[in-house]
Formats: sequence, C-alpha cells, structure tokens
Amino acid sequence: MIAHVKDYIESYAAGKISFNQERIELVNYIKREVEPRVASGEIYFDMKQIESCIGYIEKWFFALDDFQKFIISFVFLYFKENKRNVYRKILIMIARGNGKNGLLSGIGSYLTTPMHGISKYNISIVANSEDQAKTSFDEIYDTIESHEELEKLFGKPRKSEIKNIQTKSLFKFRTSNGNTKDGLRDGAVIFDEIHQYESNKDVKVHISGLGKRPNPREFYIGTDGYVRDGFIDQMKELAKRVLKGEAKWNALFPFICKLDDVSQVDDKTKWELANPMFSAPMTEYAQGLFETVSEDYEDLEDNPSGRDEFMTKRMNYPVTDTERSVATHEELVATKRDFPDLHGRIATGGFDFASIRDFIAVGALFKIDGNYIFKSHSFVRKGFVDAFYGYSKPKEAINGKRQFAPIKKWEKEGLLTVLDEPSMNPQHVVDWFVRMRDEEGYDFQTICGDNFRMDIIKPLFEAEGFEVSWNDKFEAPLGYRVEVIRNFRAIDALLAPRIEDAFANQKVIFGNNDMMRWYTQNVLRRLKSDGNVEYVKKEETRRKTDGFKAFEAAMYKADELNNEELTDFYDNNAWFYE
Repeated sequence: MIAHVKDYIESYAAGKISFNQERIELVNYIKREVEPRVASGEIYFDMKQIESCIGYIEKWFFALDDFQKFIISFVFLYFKENKRNVYRKILIMIARGNGKNGLLSGIGSYLTTPMHGISKYNISIVANSEDQAKTSFDEIYDTIESHEELEKLFGKPRKSEIKNIQTKSLFKFRTSNGNTKDGLRDGAVIFDEIHQYESNKDVKVHISGLGKRPNPREFYIGTDGYVRDGFIDQMKELAKRVLKGEAKWNALFPFICKLDDVSQVDDKTKWELANPMFSAPMTEYAQGLFETVSEDYEDLEDNPSGRDEFMTKRMNYPVTDTERSVATHEELVATKRDFPDLHGRIATGGFDFASIRDFIAVGALFKIDGNYIFKSHSFVRKGFVDAFYGYSKPKEAINGKRQFAPIKKWEKEGLLTVLDEPSMNPQHVVDWFVRMRDEEGYDFQTICGDNFRMDIIKPLFEAEGFEVSWNDKFEAPLGYRVEVIRNFRAIDALLAPRIEDAFANQKVIFGNNDMMRWYTQNVLRRLKSDGNVEYVKKEETRRKTDGFKAFEAAMYKADELNNEELTDFYDNNAWFYE
C-alpha cells in the first residue's frame, strides 16, 4: 500500500487521529477489497500521477492535509489490464469549512493539464445556484490570473470558461437546472451542494455525456442537508452498501466524516470526526476555523434555534426532527407569568384575520427587561365553536369525548368574545386596537396583519385615523400605522430565530392566558428542504393557530420596541445625568 494511504490509516491505528464509524468501515473496506487486489497486481496506484497532482496543488493552490492526499490517491487508482480508473464515482461528505471546494479546484484544474495526459478532458462543476457553481471556478480563475507561469499553460482565463492551451480541455460551471446540459463531452463532472438535490434527475442529464473521453469521473461533494429521501440519502445508502460488501466493490469511493452520535457535539475533541482538519496538529487555517466553530457552538446557549444548522452543517449530522412543536411544554409553562403595568407603554400590534367564520386574534406586544409580553384577545363565531367544540352543550352532553378547547371557560376568563354572527365583522378588530390605544394608553408604533382580506378591513382602520400601507412607506406618525404583510408565510423563516430563541430563553410572557399557550402548542415547526422554517397547523380544523400568527405579526416589528428598553434605561438612571 502506498505511503499516503498507509500513513493515514496508521495514524488512526496509533490513536493519533480519530475516525468516525464511516471512516473505520472505509479502513476495513480497503483492507478487504483494495489491498488484496493491489497485492495481486489487478489494480495499482499511479504514483507519478498522485505525486504530480499533489505537487501541482501545493505549488499553485495550498498545502494539503494528510486526509486530502489520501483522497487524491484513490482518484488515480487504475486497473492494470486496461489502465482504466477504478473509481468513476467519488463521494466526499465533510462538515462545512474543511476545504472540499478548494480540494476539487486543485484536482479539477490538474485533470485539465498535460500532466494528466488526456486531451479535451473537459470538466463541469454543477450546483443549484450559479454563485455556488462558480466557487471552484473562481478559485482556479484567480489562481491562474495571479501567476504568469500558469497563464502560459491556460492563457488568459475567461469569466465563462477556463481553457488549457495544450490539452484543449475546458473547465466550466453550470447550474443543475441550466438549459445547456445535453450533448456535453465532459471528462469529469463535479457535483456541489448535493444535499439540495431532490432526485438524480439532473445528475443523470449531466453525466450522460461522460464516457466519450478516457477515464470518466464523477465527484460528489457536500455537507448533509435537510432533504430526506432525496439524492444525498441515495448516495449515503450506496456508500453504506459498498462499505459493507453488499454492492459492487468499486461502485463508489466514499469518504464521509461526521459525528457518530448527537451527544458528541458537546465534546470538542470529537469534532475531528466531522472535520478532519481538526486532527492534530492543526494548520493555521484549521485553528482559525476551529475558533469560528467554537464561537458558533457557544452562541447556541443564547440562540438555540441555530442548533439544527450547527449540527447539520458544522457536524455533518443532519437533524431528524424536521417537524416539531414551536415550543416545548416547559417553555410554554414559562410563559405563565404576570404582566407588569402596561399602561402607556410602547407596543406593536398584530392580528390574524384570515377567516371570518371561525377565529380572529388580535394582540399587543411589549418588550420590557428583555421579555416579550403579549396581551391578546380572540373573537370566535358561535356557529363554529358550537359545531366543533360543543360550546352551547352542557358539559355532560359531550359524552366523554375529547374537548379540544374549553371555549366557555376561556370566555368567562375574558380571553375571547363569542359572536353570534353569520360571519364576524372586521370592525371588532379595529375597535379592539382603538380601545387599547385610547383606554389603556398603549403607544402602538405599528400594527401588522396579513394581506388576506385587507381590502375589507383597510377602510375601517382609515376611518379611525390609521394609515394602511403595503410597502412600509408611511406619511402618518408612529401609532397610526397599519403595515400589510404581503406574504405572511415568507416571514416564518425570518422570524423563527427570534421567536424560538425567545421561547427557549424563557423571554415570552403570555400572562394568565391559557388560550395563547393552546394556540402556540397547535403550531408545527417544519424544516423545509432549503433549511428554512415554516409554521403550519398540526391539524387543520380544531387546532387553531390564530393567536400565534397574531403574535408573529407583532414580532415582525419588534425592533421598534427597542426604544422602550432605552427609555427604561434613561428613566431608571436619571440621577446619573442630573
């Protein structure tokens, strides 16, 4: 076995570096499938190519770590009989920041040179977005432009493609949904961001042109993501079968680095399982990256909503609970604290008026001592709560069936108003805010609501002196503004960190309002395939979320409440300025 492979494996055996389960299985695979074939002469490592590639990258790009030299060795593993490369598919899954793109920039650039020895060995790098696809391309472009000696080999690079003068090989970037896919004559294709691919449909199109040049290669690189049962899970399953000997032995070369268990994230010595750059001794770059990851980890104490992203991207350990409640039971219990005196306080308002046949919710949000205090009220239509919650029935008439919401109890507590109307009059919404402004003295900065049915409610607000705007451009002063949120679903991802961190740090106060806790408990936090959060109902009919959506609407302008915190500071420290 050649030194780059042998030394890397022996470092693990000697306890100098740590491997995750997939790399342990890779070692066993190499001993079972590769070593005997090398010993028999069936396959061989092309040392000239390996050393040339390593020397090329280290001269023009950057110094290589041992794990990168290990990977490069298997790029140039060939069958002795026909000189064909053993691995057509190479999978590299490592945590963010480890230099996957940089490594493929170096390898890809080398494969277009005379040292590789194949003319017109074109290479495409493919990603979902043009910006990501250009990451490796731009790195090669900048390297060539910075070295006159390389310009003699590649000529003056162009922004759309890089061409090697001697081999006529092209290096291009493409998007996975581009129009120029068919008829490609690539020698290799590099697929980046594979965690975003929902299927192998686009992959198949891009690799259809492979095989027209000798030794075709497919490189798949990325960190795990949020798309389940998609392309990346298919690749992981193939890797698992190859390592266990349940698939063709050379169907794929998998180099996968990740945590083995979620608990390992709290032990920084285990982070090298996900990022091999963190193995000792660390380079200067690795030390800086380790400090960055450490800061991200420490931020989770105050911003726990970032844990999904941290585990998935920094530890290459994808979250499995892509659907869960927006707040835990303990976090909801913590919202049951008394309100301070709110009279005359600065507030933002929120309302959910999506339906006029079941529930409407309104509320005022305050920020005091770092806490978000939400005072809310609901309007419910009698016909609806009769049909679905047994509102008008005597308690014994419910026949022991589950009571989804104690409407009558909440009505007695003043948390809601039951309206015996065929459809609820939107005037109730406007009247509540006017009453809170005029009678309670709430100093509303802005009131926010959904675009839905705003044509109905707009003239009612305007009749009370409010200005309604769809574009955050107002002539009216603070306190007389109603901002329309055009796409309410779109603000879920924007507000999720603020809302979830507030719950996690017990900074949300609903007071003695069990209805708000019920609303919030009914919200399902769903992680979409792009990593963004959306809030949906756990059940469409009975589990209402209107109060939470009103809370979210008010949180949309929560930054305006920071003035209240400053006012409190100056009021409480007035002696200092006297």
